[in-house]
Amino acid sequence: QLRLVESGGDLVQPGGSLRLSCVASGFTLDDYVIGWFRQAPGKEREGVACISVRGLNTYYTDSVKGRFTGSRDNAKNTVYLQMNSLKLEDTAVYYCAAKRFTTVQSLCVIAQPEYWGQGTQVTVSS
Repeated sequence: QLRLVESGGDLVQPGGSLRLSCVASGFTLDDYVIGWFRQAPGKEREGVACISVRGLNTYYTDSVKGRFTGSRDNAKNTVYLQMNSLKLEDTAVYYCAAKRFTTVQSLCVIAQPEYWGQGTQVTVSS
């Protein structure tokens, strides 16, 4: 079975940090551009961070630049999203997604990945 599984979501205070992980099973991530997306209640899903196949290129939406860092370890078939200086407005369900033959900007802006994870809840609250 081909799937992505996220973990690491939690309740955290404003200013805190979290690291999300996304592990692929049933396929290898080597050829896939990986994206982190989020969807808050009542809002559209948005691309937050996208990482190229070898991790050399990244794309971040403006609201997370300087605070979030996407990375990947292809040997572990795992992608990460380090989130620092978290704000109330970062509260959302976070999803990872994978797509081949695309760019980081295309994946984050247009989406339409081949695979989606099930999501992990991040809640920022005092």
